[in-house]
Amino acid sequence: MKFNNMKDIKVEYRESAFVELKDYCTFSMGDRKEKGDYLEVTEWANGEGYDININDVNGDRHILLTWGQYDALKACIKAINKSHKTV
Repeated sequence: MKFNNMKDIKVEYRESAFVELKDYCTFSMGDRKEKGDYLEVTEWANGEGYDININDVNGDRHILLTWGQYDALKACIKAINKSHKTV
């Protein structure tokens, strides 16, 4: 069976950033330093969010966040950090 639906396929190039965790995360240092732990963030092709891939001692994890969820996450972390300063 042959399909000629190539006109419906759109090729996208997405922005991404990659970092090894050995310089950022205590759990990725020491014995795990050479295990290749990493974090990668890729913007969605439609620009409405991010794919976050983490590979570390806990295995592979994949997190999807919209811009709104990302903003809410930042707000929660900011609130926690602020509460530490007032205690």
